Amino acid sequence: MRLLASAAFSLGLVLAAPALAQERDAPAGDDVHDSGPIVVTAPYVRSLDILGNVSVLEGEELARDIRGQIGDTLTRQPGVSATSFAPGASRPVLRGFSGERVRVLTDGIGSIDVSNTSADHAVTIDPLTVERIEILRGPAVLLFGSQAIGGAVNLFDRRIPRKVPADHVHIDAIGGYATAANDRNAGASIDVALSPQIVAHLDGSWRKSGDARAGGYVFAPGIRGDLLHLAEHEIEDGHADEAAELTAQANSRGKIANTASETWTAAGGLSLINDGGQLGISLSYFDSNYGVPSRPDTAHDHGGDHDDDDHGHDHGEGPVTIGLKQWRADLRGEVEMGDGFFDKLRIRAGYADYEHTEYEGDAVGTVFTNTGVEGRLELAQNERGGWRGASGVQYSHRDFDAVGAEAFVPRNLTDQFALFTLQEWTAGPIGLEAAGRFEATSVRAPTLGITRSFDTFSGALGATYDLGETVKFGVSVARAVRAPSAEELFSNGPHIATQSFEVGNPDLKREASWGAEASFKVKTDAFNLSLTGYSNWFDDFIYSAATGAEEDGLPVFRYFQRDARVWGFEAEASARLAQVGGFNIVGDVTADMTRATIKGAGADRNVPRIPPLRVLGGIEAQGERVDARVEVEWTDDQKRIAAFETPTDGFTLVNASISWRPLPDTKNLTLSLAANNIFDVDARRHASFTKDYVPLAGRDIRITARASF
Repeated sequence: MRLLASAAFSLGLVLAAPALAQERDAPAGDDVHDSGPIVVTAPYVRSLDILGNVSVLEGEELARDIRGQIGDTLTRQPGVSATSFAPGASRPVLRGFSGERVRVLTDGIGSIDVSNTSADHAVTIDPLTVERIEILRGPAVLLFGSQAIGGAVNLFDRRIPRKVPADHVHIDAIGGYATAANDRNAGASIDVALSPQIVAHLDGSWRKSGDARAGGYVFAPGIRGDLLHLAEHEIEDGHADEAAELTAQANSRGKIANTASETWTAAGGLSLINDGGQLGISLSYFDSNYGVPSRPDTAHDHGGDHDDDDHGHDHGEGPVTIGLKQWRADLRGEVEMGDGFFDKLRIRAGYADYEHTEYEGDAVGTVFTNTGVEGRLELAQNERGGWRGASGVQYSHRDFDAVGAEAFVPRNLTDQFALFTLQEWTAGPIGLEAAGRFEATSVRAPTLGITRSFDTFSGALGATYDLGETVKFGVSVARAVRAPSAEELFSNGPHIATQSFEVGNPDLKREASWGAEASFKVKTDAFNLSLTGYSNWFDDFIYSAATGAEEDGLPVFRYFQRDARVWGFEAEASARLAQVGGFNIVGDVTADMTRATIKGAGADRNVPRIPPLRVLGGIEAQGERVDARVEVEWTDDQKRIAAFETPTDGFTLVNASISWRPLPDTKNLTLSLAANNIFDVDARRHASFTKDYVPLAGRDIRITARASF
């Protein structure tokens, strides 16, 4: 009844999102590759340039980078890494933040899954159904909640149509094959005008892959050394067969066991679109089954019985797999309000029923369920005298439960109500922006008899100055306050995915930070440059650290609070280098770095799983019907590590791609061939919990066809 009441309250308010319907066409002409995207996330401001830093991925670039999970799809973008737990589960890492500090949204509303609870839980959004992705960093993410301190990823699809197809029917399709994991995938959608004002939509996707293939050894040097050391002990103990098995395991190459996956989705939607606005609904289903790789057991028992020792982590009767499903309903609307103070009323709401089962072989291990509702109502203002903006309310309810051997979090319910505003004023070369957000959060664990309530206020101020028509300088400051999550408060149990026994702290306080950001941007017809530096000073930063104790054979990790600092930079540049025949030769480079430390009694301690310095550079030949690209991505070693964390060796990846548009005078059909990690190097992402035994894929040849008619 509580859930039904929450859903009724949310839908009754017809709560809305800022990510509303503005259709964007790709800019025409032959400008440099990165040519000023229009930001759909917040159409009432110019482009979130003042309080934010936005990257957009769409079209042929999205088709080239698309992977099974959204985290791995975005790793070429500045400031973005991924958890890369397994091919079936990978969430974005923004500026070193993940989990509760990054929001993953679909058209402005949360994914309403449990991907924030653990790195082995998948995001319930299939990139095959997405037509556009916006990555937001900086203070502007206060629009989406204090949980977005690190940033937000907003994905857009056509499930609730935004416009009436010009030719009554519009079809999009994408399909491909990749060699590294025998990955076969296809997705398609159709929009049909049932009348001049009513549009129906259907879409579906399917992806199936086998075990991924590594570029070098499957296990990192530390694990290989432990296994070989165990083999030596087995020889000393007279167990030659066990020693041979351990040696073969240490020298494993090729396939990464238990990384296969299969996912399919289906959805339908309906929209009413006329001069007065829009109103649409959609219903969707997401189904995925994927393997959860396990770390090999490197413990040694000199006198133990070896008959049942398989030198792998004991998950029970067999490998761990996850079977996941989610039903979801969405509502979006927009009402034109005329020429008064308010321009539009925007509404957005979503409800989801989620469940996933963790299997140990054929046996059911743990079942996770989550039902939730989230919605927003927003009033956008008409521009007057250079002033415009929007204000609104937001509500979310989450009912989470886990039953089974690894139910490390008790049943909990989270309710959050928020008021927010974003205002922008421009006068000639000067732009000013202010944002504010108030949140009231309640987190309850009925079985523990504990309820925690938090009231938080966050705000930001920013300014830009246009130095002529091509140069812009901007600065911003922000105060962000976040309530602790149920996982941080109430965890108490074994969590095999992270190789830890997690213990929450029900006495945690609010986490607060001061942030400062400065940016310098140059944009001309032949050259683009964007430099951004940022720093955050945290009071009562919430983090998990080893205590030195052990329970259930796992090290105990407990949640603590201390002051912390996070800082870094992001840089992007592109330039037209030459024109050869009918091709523009364009060079581009992206670089990013994050540092994060926790203040301690002695020397500052490093925050775990922070991505190292990364530089990616490419050269592209852009033609009317053919584009060709070669790029090199260099990632530094990461030796700034936390206690009980292992360092990660750097790596260099070389990639190449070519795209062909065979139909003359149109870009409706694109055929692409890409080769990733051409030299088959051993690469591991430091942000991943599983980096020491789940490396990135080796050489991968990908064929993709994309059509839009």
